[in-house]
Amino acid sequence: MSLQVFLLPDLGEGLVEAELVTWLVNVGDVVHVDQPIAEVETAKSVVEVPSPFEGVVETLHGAEGDTLTVGKPLISVNSAAAEVGAPTPALATSAEGSGNVLIGYGTSSHGGPGRTRPALRQHLHAQDSGPAAVQHRAHLVVSPLVRKLAHDHGLELSNIHGSGSDGLILRRDVEQAAAGGPVLAPAAPEGSRAVVDQRTGLEVAGRTPLTGVKKAAAAAMTRSRAEIPDATVWVDVDATALMELRRELKAKDGGAPSVLAFVARFVTAGLGRFPALNMQVAHNGPEQELVEFAGINLGIAAQTERGLMVPVVRNVQGLSARTLDERIRAVAEQARGGKAGPETLRGGTFTINNYGVFGVDGSAAIINYQEAAMLGIGRIMDKPWVVNGELCVRQMTELTLAFDHRVCDGAVAAGFLRFVADAMENPASVLADL
Repeated sequence: MSLQVFLLPDLGEGLVEAELVTWLVNVGDVVHVDQPIAEVETAKSVVEVPSPFEGVVETLHGAEGDTLTVGKPLISVNSAAAEVGAPTPALATSAEGSGNVLIGYGTSSHGGPGRTRPALRQHLHAQDSGPAAVQHRAHLVVSPLVRKLAHDHGLELSNIHGSGSDGLILRRDVEQAAAGGPVLAPAAPEGSRAVVDQRTGLEVAGRTPLTGVKKAAAAAMTRSRAEIPDATVWVDVDATALMELRRELKAKDGGAPSVLAFVARFVTAGLGRFPALNMQVAHNGPEQELVEFAGINLGIAAQTERGLMVPVVRNVQGLSARTLDERIRAVAEQARGGKAGPETLRGGTFTINNYGVFGVDGSAAIINYQEAAMLGIGRIMDKPWVVNGELCVRQMTELTLAFDHRVCDGAVAAGFLRFVADAMENPASVLADL
């Protein structure tokens, strides 16, 4: 026997652990080079792990839901057993350049068809159509988010009927199964005593450990509050002219950048005038220093099924509102689809948080560590406002800027915030000069 042990690879960005979401293979299965073998949830995203070996699965080192450590065994493969039969054409690949890394961070430029779930499905069809193969196909799931959704609802995939092609389980299938009734926790054994919380005196209904994105977010927020002496300034903004400009562009061109894209354009211009807010405080041994950047990486806070994430649009300086709109939509869609890897979720220098979509006006935001500032946008709504001494109805919003008081004083923060507010109130004149 030629047993090869695959260790959980380096996840990048200093990540040292991951939660095993689901196994994509079983003991006894034949695996091929670059075939996805497991889905793991890091602090950044859910990704597939490909096999660097070819052979028969001997051992799965961990159960679904376990937290795995980088450098520890993930799977053991008997490579000698692979010589019994030739690999199927759909999955035959060369071991050269195969990644002992996560999909999306591969070392080769041609991952081969075995790197995708459709190819795995093709492989399943290529096998004999015995009962085991049929059963495996019966609850095929492509999306990590669908697996995560089923896991969160306590549902077994084998009990869910897939409405997609070849029995593929879709998100709507999981939601429909979940809507069939509440998912109840297993009944406590007869005679067992309920656990009572000492502080509140209430019975504990359940405990959910912080893992993945939520665990990383909690750590980052705690560190931000502990290390950054933040301060906040805010201002009411008359966005009527900006909304009218968008309506005119829609009528003329059939489309217009989003309000968020316009604000992003004004933010990049404002950071050019107030560059301190695009810096960060870094440690140089026992000393601290201000690091100034030659460009702007704009983080966009996005709410996803896995929690709040901040995908980054890189080098946004000088981009038009239309280009910003396209790139913001692209990274936000990646994040919401669970496809944003560490390269998309790191390296920001300034963040915009549009919490107005949740129907609120303001927020005491926590700065995205290690950045120096975050701009929040409240909802835009009709309010009474005085214009030229007359009371009238205007479309108003509130901008809130949380900033690191180590990088600048209140005058700089107020100057930047006032610039963005003035640009929103007079967008045509500002855009003409950009």
